[in-house]
Amino acid sequence: MDLHIKNKVFLVAASSSGLGFGVAEELSKNGAITCIASRTEKDIEDAAKQLRAETGNEVYASTFDATNSSSITNWVNDVYSKYGRIDGLLVNAGGPPKGMFEELTDEAWLNGFELTLMSAVRLIREVLEPMKKSGGGSILTVTSTAVKEPIDVLLLSNVFRSGVTSLVKSLSKDLAKYHIRVNNLIPGRINTERLKALDTIIAKKEGISLQEAQAATQSQISLGRYGTIEEFGKAGAFLLSDAASYITGSSLVIDGGLTKTVW
Repeated sequence: MDLHIKNKVFLVAASSSGLGFGVAEELSKNGAITCIASRTEKDIEDAAKQLRAETGNEVYASTFDATNSSSITNWVNDVYSKYGRIDGLLVNAGGPPKGMFEELTDEAWLNGFELTLMSAVRLIREVLEPMKKSGGGSILTVTSTAVKEPIDVLLLSNVFRSGVTSLVKSLSKDLAKYHIRVNNLIPGRINTERLKALDTIIAKKEGISLQEAQAATQSQISLGRYGTIEEFGKAGAFLLSDAASYITGSSLVIDGGLTKTVW
């Protein structure tokens, strides 16, 4: 399938590794100008080198802090100044820390709010004017199956990622007249370092090995395995591309059949 994104400009947040990298990789494979960013300069430069070597296409690396409004503004302005357009944005940030309700302090709630919800608000706000000037664009947020079925140890994620999903639905209606599409991508158990860390926590809590914990989780997935970063990346690149031109206000679940909810 031709995604029709050759030489289009995409910003991909938190993309030095994991889910963000997977989407950036697929965009770059399809000829996009891929502007990647994360907190650590070495990590994002290494990711850019890998993508350039793999795809032969232009990759522009930057550093930014998803919790800092000025940092987000500077990143978006820098990309727009360099290329004169922004066609797509992947909203992504590292997940907030685990914790049950009685364990979480006000500081933890405020940090989770900044990292997960306000980073989405600020990133989207910054790209709207460039997209309007270009005649449209596509915005895609990354959340979690926690927005469908809350995860016990991830209360902050349950709350703030649900807020991002509501933001997506609201904005999809408001921005349609500008030909800006807004969607949400919901990863299930995708084989990333964050998932491995969560599995390690579960293993220690239950007194079993990491492999046993992983096997127990995978047994609950209809397809019987974790998803790959590449599989997630293909779905993300599709929703960002013109191939998904009639899709907006939607949430696509990439979970191998893990969630049981109908909606």
